[in-house]
Parts: sequence; C-alpha cells; structure tokens
Amino acid sequence: MFSLLLVGLCGFVLSFVLTPLFRNLCLRRGWVDEPDHRRKVHTRAVPRTGGVPVFVAFAAAYGILLLVEWGGARTLSRNLPVVLGALPAVMVVFFTGLADDLGGLKPWHKLLGEGLAAGMACWAGVVIHTISGYWVPPWLGYPLTIAWLMGCTNAVNLIDGVDGLATGVGLFAAITTFIAGLLMGNYSLQLATVALIGALLGFLRYNFNPASIFLGDSGSLPIGFLLGCYGIVWSQKATTILGMTAPLIAFSIPLADTALAVFRRWLRGQPICGADRRHIHHLLLDRGLTPRRVALLLYGVCAIAAVFALTLSVAQHRFSGLVIVIFCVSAWMGIQHLGYIEFNLAGHLVNPQTFRRVLGAQLRLRALEDALIEAQTVESCWSAVRDACHSFGFDHVSMRLDHTVFFDSTPGAQNGAWSLQVPLSAAEFVRLERGFDSPIEPMIIEPLADLLRRTLTPKLPAFQWPGGEESGASVRAAGL
Repeated sequence: MFSLLLVGLCGFVLSFVLTPLFRNLCLRRGWVDEPDHRRKVHTRAVPRTGGVPVFVAFAAAYGILLLVEWGGARTLSRNLPVVLGALPAVMVVFFTGLADDLGGLKPWHKLLGEGLAAGMACWAGVVIHTISGYWVPPWLGYPLTIAWLMGCTNAVNLIDGVDGLATGVGLFAAITTFIAGLLMGNYSLQLATVALIGALLGFLRYNFNPASIFLGDSGSLPIGFLLGCYGIVWSQKATTILGMTAPLIAFSIPLADTALAVFRRWLRGQPICGADRRHIHHLLLDRGLTPRRVALLLYGVCAIAAVFALTLSVAQHRFSGLVIVIFCVSAWMGIQHLGYIEFNLAGHLVNPQTFRRVLGAQLRLRALEDALIEAQTVESCWSAVRDACHSFGFDHVSMRLDHTVFFDSTPGAQNGAWSLQVPLSAAEFVRLERGFDSPIEPMIIEPLADLLRRTLTPKLPAFQWPGGEESGASVRAAGL
C-alpha cells in the first residue's frame, strides 16, 4: 500500500510541478498549436507538447520506487525483464507523438511507429493469450494484440479535441483498471496504473478548460498505448470468461469514437486517416454545449462505463450476458441521440424495400444501355429512351435527334416541373421533366444522364442527313 501511495503521489507532484515549467518553455520556443477556426475550438496559441511532463512524471515515479526498499520495489524488480522489454515500445510511441507535435508526421508515419511499438510490446510478452476463456494460438494472438494496441493508441489521440477530454478519459480508464486490479487482487496491475493516474491528475489542473497546455500526440499516443497494455493484463487475469469485454467497456468512449470515425468516413468515401469535424465532442459542441460541459458530460459517461466494466469483471457468469446487453442498448441509444446522419441513411438503404427499388433502377439502367447499344435507327433509340425514362418517374420526355424532335407526356402530368437536359451535340439533346411531387427512382439522375450521352453521342454521325446540318426540324409525337 505504501508503494502505491508513493508512486501515485510522485507521479502527481512531478506532473503538477513540471507542467507549468515546460509550458513556459514551449511558449518561449514557439511550440504552440495555432487556432484554425474550423476543427480546433481554441482561440489562442496554446503549447501542444504536454505529454512530455506527463511521461517524465510517469517514468520518474517508478525510478523513485526502485530507490526505496519497499514491497513495490521488489514487485517491480521481479517484473523487470518485462518492464525493460516494454519500455522501448512505450518510448517509440512517445517519440513518434513528439515528432508529430514538433514537426508533423504523415498518418502512415505515425501508424508505422505505432505498429513497430506494438510489435516490440508483443516481443516483451504483452500478448493476448486467451479470449472468453479460450486459448489463442500465437499466430492469431500477435496480430490481435497489435490491432488492439494500435486501436487504443489512436482512440485516445482522436478524442483529444476538447480541453481536458483525452486527459480525463485516460484518467477514468486508468482508475477503472486500478480498481479492477484491487478487486482481482492483482498487485502488479495496481502498481502499473497508479503512476499514470497520478501523472494525469497533476496535468489535468492545467489541461482542463480553459487549457494553458495541450496533451498533444506526445501525450495521447503513449496514454492510449499504456491503456491498451493494461487492458491485456486485466483481461488475462480476470476471473470471468468474458475478461476482454470488461476493458472494452472501460475504454468504450475513445474506442467507440474511433470506430464511428472509421465507419462514417468509409461510408462517405473519405480517407480513413483524414481529419473531420464529426467526432462525438464536435457533435456535442454543435448542439450548443460549451467545451467545459462537453468534457464533464463525457466524464460522466466514462464513469457509467466504468461501473459496467467493473460489474462485468466481478459478476457471476449468469449475469454477464445481462450486463453486456444493458450496456450495448444504452450505447446504441446514445449514438442514436448524437444524430449521425450517415448511419441513418445507411440503415435506410439496407431496408428491403429501398434495396429492391435501387436494384430495380440499376437493372432498368442496364437494360436501357443494352437497348441503345443495339438500336440501329432513330426510332428505336427514341422508343428505348421514352419507355425507360417514364419507368424512372419522368412525366415529360423529349429528344431531338436526326433533325427530328420526339415528345411524349404522361397523361395528367403536372405542368410545373424541373427538367434535366442532356446535350448530345450543338443541336441535339434529350430533355426530361418531372413534377416536384412525382415519385422518382433513387440515385438514377447522374448515371442516367451519363448513360444517355455515352451511348447516343457515338451514333450521331450515322444518323446525319446526307445534306448535313439544316435549320429545320420535324416534330413527331410518341405514337407517330
């Protein structure tokens, strides 16, 4: 107990004292984050390398423990081979984040550093050996471990968009892991997390809104990496067969934000590693909440997730499923409340009725293309265009081709309408009109226009009159 108090207190005091000193150094050196008035919500230049004092305080706390003849020092010494093996991995993540803070790195550079660190951690013995009570072979355990560590590392980094948010989320996750260590009687897990708790708590004094220093990638990346390592230790020592689920729930806020970011960017066709303003904290800011209230609200959500995780960690097997179901339903309701339009539209598209309509429209487009390719006369082209466009919901269809204007109208069609004209040449075209209240097949406007121009334009030379272009044109109704 004295060792835990010593490590936690040292981490807190060192972080509390070193942070303002390093903040002033950053201001003198110009290591600041300038506001961009788009994604960034701060309005003045703020130092961005706050991870340095956090990391120094975290590491120094264990150095002090090694100098003291208490039980914690013996525990640390017994695990020294693993600690020394994992330390280079944490250092790689830290310096990767620091390089990004100071000079900027491309996304793939950061991923390369994170992947290297995750591989080094696996080599040091931080590996997922079991999932839900089942043994995981090394050929599967190593990739899963690397994916988990990289996911946790980037999760904390992506949520670092509001003063004190990433620091507080990391603090809640570390406290949850520490309590889990207490409940399981895992002294090594307690000792591993207490220094991070102290360092983050001391730093939060300067990072909470209005922040005088930001955590930066040098802080968010190592914190996420350490939490990922703690989660593996937690899951392997858990007493329930659903051990890995508890860390997932404890880290659910940053992990969920990352998963949502990847999925919605994929749905939008945007780069997965690109930046946007659609994270959870951004949506809450758009709803009118202040940065301080956003941070406090998500702290509360983290506290609720911690209760679920700890309950699952100690619950009997027959209650574990109920805890997971309640948590998943609550999480789904929360995500729905955020109003991600991408997911609502995606859900609408997978509706069977919508799917059948889209599929039917695509099949009619393909049939129209085949008919136009096979058409040898102006009349056969007009017949294919007229029938297809009416099936798509257009009220009026007209076409000028070979100096003849074709026209057809649906009985009872509205006069007030919007129109789409597809030019085939300087004088020839296809024109489609539709009433504003008329039904139309989804997602066919652009592909239909492209199809008409692509298939009809190459046929124009074969349809030219022998005398060349003439000013006159005949008009033919649909049935003539």
